[in-house]
This record gives sequence, C-alpha cells and structure tokens, in this order.
Amino acid sequence: MGYVLLLLATLAWSFVGILVKTASTMVDSSIITLSRFFFGVLFLILFLLWRDGRIVIRVGMKWIWLGAIGKSLNYLLENLALSIGYAYGNILVMPAQTVTLLLAARFLFGEKVTAKGWTAAVLCLAGVLVIGWNGEPLGALLQGGGLTTLLFTLAGMGAAVHVLSQRQLVKEMDNGNMNLSVFSLSTLIVALPVPLQQPAFHGPVTVWAWGALVLLGLITGLSFFWLAEALKRVPFMAAAIVSNSSVLFSILWSYLIFHEPITLYVVTGTLVFLAGFLLLNLPGRRQAPLPQTGKAVPGK
Repeated sequence: MGYVLLLLATLAWSFVGILVKTASTMVDSSIITLSRFFFGVLFLILFLLWRDGRIVIRVGMKWIWLGAIGKSLNYLLENLALSIGYAYGNILVMPAQTVTLLLAARFLFGEKVTAKGWTAAVLCLAGVLVIGWNGEPLGALLQGGGLTTLLFTLAGMGAAVHVLSQRQLVKEMDNGNMNLSVFSLSTLIVALPVPLQQPAFHGPVTVWAWGALVLLGLITGLSFFWLAEALKRVPFMAAAIVSNSSVLFSILWSYLIFHEPITLYVVTGTLVFLAGFLLLNLPGRRQAPLPQTGKAVPGK
C-alpha cells in the first residue's frame, strides 16, 4: 500500500503542468491559483472531518502567515509561468526550492551544511541554468526568453518559505490542520485582487477545464497525506527516487499530450538536478536535513 500511495502522489504532481495548461484555456492564472487553494481547502475539510470529526483553523501564528504568503507566491508565479510557457516548466520549482532551503538552513538557522549538501545545491542550480538556457542565444534570453525560468525560480523560493513554515508549525500542530490553516489564508490572499481584474474567463467553458481545476485542488489538499502515509511504509531512499521521478513523468506527459519540444538541454538539465536530489538524499550524516514535503520528497 505504501508504494501505491507513493506512486499516486508522484503521478499527481507530474500532471500539475498538464492540468494548469488545460485550465488556462478557460481562465487566467489568478483564477487557477484561487481554484487550487479553494478546492484544496474543501477536500482537506472533508478529509479531516472524516478522519478526526473536527477541524482546527488557526490564524494567530507568525509562521502560518509566512507559510500562506510563501505558498501564495509559489502558486501565483508557477501558474502564471505555466500559462505562458511549457507544461513541463514547473520541474524548475523543485531545484530552486532545494537551493533556497539549503541557504536558509545555513544562514537563517545556523545549521551546518555538509560538502555533499553544497555539491547537491550546485548541481540543482546548474540543472536550472541549463534548462533555462535551452540552447538559446543570450540576446533571446535577455529579451524575455528567460522570463518563465525566472518566474519558476521565484516560485520555488516561495515554496521554500512554505516548507520552512511547516518545519516550525509541525512542532505545535498536526499536518492536516496546519495545512488547512495555511491554505485557508492563502485562499483569502489570492482572492483579494480578483475583483479588480479584467474578466477572468477568456475562453470556452468546458468540462475538461473545470475538471482540471477540481483535480488541481484535490492534489493541493491531499497529496501530502499520500506522501506522509507512504513514508511510514517505504524506505526513505526509495521514496526519494520515486517521488523525484515526477519531473520525468512531467516531461513525458508534456510531450505525449501537448507535443511540446523536449530538447537535449532540457533532458540534460533535468538529469543534472536529479543527480543533485539523489546526492542530497543519500544515506549518511545530514547535519541540515530538509523538511519532507511534496517536492524534495517535492506542495504541491
């Protein structure tokens, strides 16, 4: 059962780009972001009521607000970049998040990061640069070709802030109500500018687009439960390998479903930062362990 849950979470994360691109045919990225949180909160409430018979939403803690702001920025920027770029582009969020977490561990929390950790960070950064470059002339990157790479990188930094908040909040709250509190605040944050925008529906209303929005909410709300339960039953190294393989599935779905071009640079960059992930998760002394989340074993 552990491997089934692990594979379910991995496949769910790998389809995020496809689902966002599908939803973007009907609504803009701000509505996609709002829907991810809104439906995610609904699924979380239903799950927690079924599991515990009650829910607890707390808003008076600093790290809940920081987590909500970080996750809001993560989704806003990721969904914007996916709407204008390739469906596999969000594979860049993971390495950006990992590097940010390592830097935070060293310079904010004063933890020792080993040579293995710094090497992993360099590999992650190198992979991002190779994918962002994608063989394009420097002039094309400066004229906007690198915009989506920048957006995904900033999205990864926002995701890292959310992970750091989880690291602090898990000392006082259980995972379910912690995420419910953060996602509820995130819903309010991303909903604030929506009434001031132009009409958000810009394409035909379809069952596929609505289905994509609901599935994105399901992934937001429940994928971390699937991972948490899987980690109780599956060796950590196996979980790291399987969950990080979601980036390979993301590339595969983008090619098969949207026929997006997958260049040698994209494949090479992906393998480089995957090597960084695997190096970071190799058994041994880890003075600065990263919190376990959907994206580096990867919230979504």
